[in-house]
Amino acid sequence: MPPPRTRGTALRQRLAELRGPDVPAKALDARALAALAANPGCERRAILDGAGVDKATLADALGSPSAFGQSQFALTRGNAFEAKVKADGGAELLRLVHERLDPGAAPPVGAALPDLSAIGPEGRTARTALALREAAGATGTWTLLDHPMIALDVAGSPAFLEPDAVVVHPDGSWTVVEIKSFPMLDGSADPAKVGAAARQAAVYVLALEAVAARLDPAPRVRHRVLLVCPKDFSNLPTASAVDVRKQRAVTSRQLARLTRIQDIADALPEGTCVSPELPAEQLTAAVEAVPAAYAPECLAACELAFHCRERSRAAGAVTSLGRSVRAELGGLTTVEDVLAAARGESGDPRDPAVAALRRAARLRADALGTTCH
Repeated sequence: MPPPRTRGTALRQRLAELRGPDVPAKALDARALAALAANPGCERRAILDGAGVDKATLADALGSPSAFGQSQFALTRGNAFEAKVKADGGAELLRLVHERLDPGAAPPVGAALPDLSAIGPEGRTARTALALREAAGATGTWTLLDHPMIALDVAGSPAFLEPDAVVVHPDGSWTVVEIKSFPMLDGSADPAKVGAAARQAAVYVLALEAVAARLDPAPRVRHRVLLVCPKDFSNLPTASAVDVRKQRAVTSRQLARLTRIQDIADALPEGTCVSPELPAEQLTAAVEAVPAAYAPECLAACELAFHCRERSRAAGAVTSLGRSVRAELGGLTTVEDVLAAARGESGDPRDPAVAALRRAARLRADALGTTCH
């Protein structure tokens, strides 16, 4: 008699059914996690990311193609720059870490470069954890981990993350390194891009802290990460230390608020599937079976944003106007409710939101010289 399925096994099978037969899972990376943490109330994104659904392909199948993501040219340029930074055993990268973050330590000559190759994400995660433990114990030497793999629990499901690099300092502390292809001009870069990189690095810091917590004594994970970019208009690398304590705290708090994926999966109708091969009507119904929390900010972070925006507008939801507007309107959740309250047709006049709307309607009517009904 076969052993009963564990709850974790049942969840993995349910998520595989949601993706569709023979559809491989897309890995959940730090960029997606940072975006997910920015909108923790969106059950749709949580379950689709947890199941490894390719949201860009799904958006195409829904008839709302995504404009989100990097171009192939940007990816190629980024890969070439990263290879340059890590050439010669990462000598230039280690020099920048030493110069910007740890100038008091011995120069990084003869740094260790452990082999992190293994089979599958679980194997690579275990190999990375072993390399980090060995490096933390080898005090007095520098260690460079090139594309390590670390795991972070997200709403009850593991996400396997791959930072560009992690450096272990001679004192045993760990630093996350982010390599980006956008330039630093006169020592500074685009604040929006630096902010996005900081949020992404904060996810890696959280995952590394989970690894460090399993060691005794626990190594220190530095909250100042190294951001490496091209200098001015050249292809020469330069770097800046970025403090991610604020981003780490926000991301940790938001990830903790995420609804468990198991709970969302249990609430789905039996047989729900979002395979792009399904007919359009069936696919749309499957996607709509999971509630979304659309806001205009999603346009810069989620491949399904155009689809969710269209649905939000069709339903007259005030969330399509922005989270700040939604917060000001209290219990008025649709545009129709807002207009009715402004016209005095519904709503409690003692409600501050209703009172403000009616006053605004009167002022508008006075300005236009019309009668407010």
